[in-house]
Amino acid sequence: MKIPTNLKHKPVIVSENYKNVDGRYAYNTDAQGISLGLAQWNDRGKVDISAKVWRHTGEKWSRQSEELPLHRVLDLAILVCRTKLHFQDAYRYPKLYDENNVVIDRIGLQGDAMTVAVCTENDKIDEDIKLFNQALSDDSELIGERLRTLSRILKEMGY
Repeated sequence: MKIPTNLKHKPVIVSENYKNVDGRYAYNTDAQGISLGLAQWNDRGKVDISAKVWRHTGEKWSRQSEELPLHRVLDLAILVCRTKLHFQDAYRYPKLYDENNVVIDRIGLQGDAMTVAVCTENDKIDEDIKLFNQALSDDSELIGERLRTLSRILKEMGY
């Protein structure tokens, strides 16, 4: 299925077979493609690049298709990596986190820092963090494959 080019997001680089590689949803997903292109929120004279996940209901392109600025895509990747690192040693804590220090890390970005912390505002955090840990473990092969690929490409780029 071809990604539409007549909408506000203008695809430049596409993966139109994303439905075949969408993690555990591969071959059974509404996420039909992903693209990098010109953002739908661009104003005259100002151009931003965005990433978009193109969802299709089977009948039409879905309004639930997501578009994100590239820095947010990378911020999410940073959050995933830091979260995965936390859970490698989380077994040391009875509740999978330090109740006295819920901040996992502060990652410096653009003169400030992104705080990564356990969401103790969630009144079911003790139950939810166990479910999260199990899901992370269940998906470790899928996530690990993508992280290894990302690492290889980053090294090729000189990072």
